[in-house]
Amino acid sequence: MRDSRLQKRGIHCHHFLKNHYFRKMKRLSALLMFLVTGYYISAQTEHISSFNAVTVTYKVHPKYFIYAEGQLRGIEDYSYPDYYEIKGGVGYNLTKNHKPFIGIGRYGTYKDRLMDKEEFRVWLQDVIDVKAGKFKFENRFRAEKSWFYEPKKDAHSDRIRLRYRLNISVPLNSESVKPGTLFANAYDEVFFVTTEKPLFARNRVFGGFGYQIDENFGIASGYLWQREFAQSGNKNLHFLYLALNITIDDSDDKHYHFPGAD
Repeated sequence: MRDSRLQKRGIHCHHFLKNHYFRKMKRLSALLMFLVTGYYISAQTEHISSFNAVTVTYKVHPKYFIYAEGQLRGIEDYSYPDYYEIKGGVGYNLTKNHKPFIGIGRYGTYKDRLMDKEEFRVWLQDVIDVKAGKFKFENRFRAEKSWFYEPKKDAHSDRIRLRYRLNISVPLNSESVKPGTLFANAYDEVFFVTTEKPLFARNRVFGGFGYQIDENFGIASGYLWQREFAQSGNKNLHFLYLALNITIDDSDDKHYHFPGAD
């Protein structure tokens, strides 16, 4: 009798553990399915985009420099560019750490491989650098005026935007940026649109590294997170940034300019 009772208890215990195990596995499977589904949805809505740039800085005079930049971005599809920028301007070295600038540019956005929006932009900019040891803190203030044309709608519009960026950079294997220097930089930039709502329209956060190859060529790469704020809903963009920076400077006192993802 005792052995029979023990056997029944053992069978009951076995069924209990078996049912408990299956319940646990069912919950774990449901959790994994939820996480995988959430990851899939997130991957579909917040994929990695491309951000490629070539910049040229030409020091034509001890006080004056010319800057030009071309960009291609793949926003909807990493491998297929659907946005471009062509821009440039003239800067003035008021002091070694103070550089006012005036710029002009043309921008284009494509959808379904057709032009969706064209932009013409002018801007005024002031850059003030503050140095603390090897660290450089770049404070950039910019005021922009843009005119837009949407060919599909035959619609015209304009915008006034204000921007501020704090960019921190530091050389990693030397005291200053020179040929053969590896450096790191990070920045945060905020955008305010005075002609639309909401006023606070965008935030950008960047982190990356660069390498000054020689006196003329440097490369930079990193990750850029961009948050768009709109009444219709906010949006996140994730960019992998890659840039070739070209410096033309025949003077003895050379300074290497790395504009970052702009």
